[in-house]
Amino acid sequence: MFSSEVAGNPHRARLLEGMAHAVASKGYAETTIADIVRAASVSRRTFYEHFSTKADCLIALYEAASLNALNVLRHAIDANRDWHDQVEQAMRAYLGCLSQNPVLIRTLFIEILGLGAAGLMARRRAHDQIVAFMLDVVNGQRSGNGERPPLSADMALAVVGGIHELVLRAIERERVGLLEELVAPAVQLVRAVA
Repeated sequence: MFSSEVAGNPHRARLLEGMAHAVASKGYAETTIADIVRAASVSRRTFYEHFSTKADCLIALYEAASLNALNVLRHAIDANRDWHDQVEQAMRAYLGCLSQNPVLIRTLFIEILGLGAAGLMARRRAHDQIVAFMLDVVNGQRSGNGERPPLSADMALAVVGGIHELVLRAIERERVGLLEELVAPAVQLVRAVA
């Protein structure tokens, strides 16, 4: 689930996994540090060696899960395929990744916003990473063909935000397990803008 940077630090990886398991079973509000360390099979001291607060751990989990989802997007792109097929394949892979753990995704999409400025900054960093990836892929495929002007960062952010609003609506409607229903509108949005 986590990048090599996190996986290279076994205690931190275990704590993030512990947070994910605790949040998936109890929700963020009800999760305690005791729940996290119990699920991670580490001491409370180990927790505090890596995180100051439960919120810091949630932000780290959010960032690790976001990086994982971005890596799923990266691996879904096949430059040998038609661009339109790549968009559908990427959206299917991304939304499939998000739907794997509905309780965790609900927590990450909603609870991160309740953490105030730190949560919003983590969300912004994650969106910016996806925007940069989208710009590289879309504008890289356009280079030299003169077909359309390059995709702007603002429009790429609008696409990312739009797709995430569709995901939030699915969360509100208790339909996270059915995120594949969003593939068609997400693909339509990307194609229309790009």
